Amino acid sequence: MTVLEVLQSTTAYFKKRNVESPRLNAEHLLAHSLGKKRIDLYLEFERDLAEAELAPLRDLVRRRGQGEPLQHLLGTVEFCGRTFVCDKRALIPRPETEELVELLQSKIENPKSKILDVGTGSGVIALSLAAVFPEAEVHALDLSEEALSLARENAVHLLPERTFEFIQSDLLLYVTHVYDMIVANLPYVSAGERGSVSREVLRDPETALFGGAVGDEVIRRLIETAPPHLSPGGLLALEIGIGQAEALTAFLQEQNYRDVSARQDYAGVTRFLLARYG
Repeated sequence: MTVLEVLQSTTAYFKKRNVESPRLNAEHLLAHSLGKKRIDLYLEFERDLAEAELAPLRDLVRRRGQGEPLQHLLGTVEFCGRTFVCDKRALIPRPETEELVELLQSKIENPKSKILDVGTGSGVIALSLAAVFPEAEVHALDLSEEALSLARENAVHLLPERTFEFIQSDLLLYVTHVYDMIVANLPYVSAGERGSVSREVLRDPETALFGGAVGDEVIRRLIETAPPHLSPGGLLALEIGIGQAEALTAFLQEQNYRDVSARQDYAGVTRFLLARYG
């Protein structure tokens, strides 16, 4: 089979199995199995592929058809222009979180700010901010030691010259520092929404997905416990679920935060809450 024929047959296979963006998935997996870039495939459409080249692709295609996330099969994910190691140890970063990082870059006035990323997962928020602000002191926290091990790998790979503090803690229980900014992309899916979550998303760690019966319970715990760890006027930045903004805004105000503002993502969904304390 030629490169083009393999792409066409793989795309058809993915369509039957309800894989989103079937052609794009086929291109990514073929390029990965051949050790090439996707653009290279377009220059080799008529090239015949040997059996030795097809064998590793078949396993990847089968696993993708069964719902294993593309990022897990590739072992990497692109985030804010950088390539991060990605596997089942942590949540696959979403495009909305890239928007949060872009938003925060405009909010950091002091390049030497002290920043804490709560629920760091693979470390994408912490490391992306650290790359833009080389003088900032960035700490990364997660409940999962497996997630922290992944974040450490990404730190060594992307910013080997930097020193980071990685903290294993249930939210801020074991945190002793005070920060200019605390940012968090915490679990916000309610337990009742499990049936509507895609099979790919369900491959993420459950503790990174489900926030409780309502969905915002973990976020509320952070809101309650963050003030002693924020410097005067310090910023709390949250990524939240659909429909949670109004209740969480009221809760922030009840907890004596000020300058509370909600921001939409590019899809028009109110996805981020910013608030200051003190």
